[in-house]
Amino acid sequence: MDVCLHSGKQQPRRLREAPCTPDGGLEPAVAEGALQEDGTGRPPGDSNKIEPSLRSLQKFVPTDYASYTQEHYLFAGTEIVIQESIESYGAVVWPGATALCQYLEEHTEELNLQDAKILEIGAGPGLVSTVASILGAQVTATDLPDVLGNLQHNLLKNTLKRAAHLPEVRELVWGESLEQHLPRSTFYYDYVLASDVVYHHYFLDKLLATMAYLCQPGTVLLWANKFRFSTDYEFLDKFKQVFDTTLLAEFPESSVKIFKGMLKWD
Repeated sequence: MDVCLHSGKQQPRRLREAPCTPDGGLEPAVAEGALQEDGTGRPPGDSNKIEPSLRSLQKFVPTDYASYTQEHYLFAGTEIVIQESIESYGAVVWPGATALCQYLEEHTEELNLQDAKILEIGAGPGLVSTVASILGAQVTATDLPDVLGNLQHNLLKNTLKRAAHLPEVRELVWGESLEQHLPRSTFYYDYVLASDVVYHHYFLDKLLATMAYLCQPGTVLLWANKFRFSTDYEFLDKFKQVFDTTLLAEFPESSVKIFKGMLKWD
């Protein structure tokens, strides 16, 4: 494995916490302005550009958890408000996500993120996809059905009027119907992003298969993870068998490592 260390202390990016309504509904103000009467928040005359992506962000209803909090983060010079709930793994921002956001922010030009096509797997509450969008990428955020409502809520709130490309939200179940939902002949991504998708669950083989499926020649996979269990390192060993792997960054205080993977081709 090639190693290119990017050292330095990870900066705390969570600013403060405030209560949020439990129904997961949109706040009265979205991004930097209030919603227009048509509910889009778009400037007049800009409907052709925004409407298709906006419709894709309004397909899912947030899960009715008992309580939500609003967590505030600072990336790309922007305060980002993420609605989270501790009632679901997929509704919480984990350490790998903040580390990956920091890496994207610090290497935006090197990664050439402007207009890059990005898919995030296991997007959760959407912090990484939000930051990538604000940095100029064309983002598709994916996760399991039960978290998509909260994901789209956060993306819409934080990227409307702030991003050149509104992100898209898609359902993606690892290892299932991949060719049907994301045919390789149609979808190509410059980057596949993943943060804290490896933990104690029973779908690690399907996760690795999904990572490999989404990568075509030239696709770069950026995977950030907090290493907690021996199974995390076992997955890393399997990952290295499938991808040419480079360690890009390491944050000892949070046990997070960021890897770059390029799919091995026969």
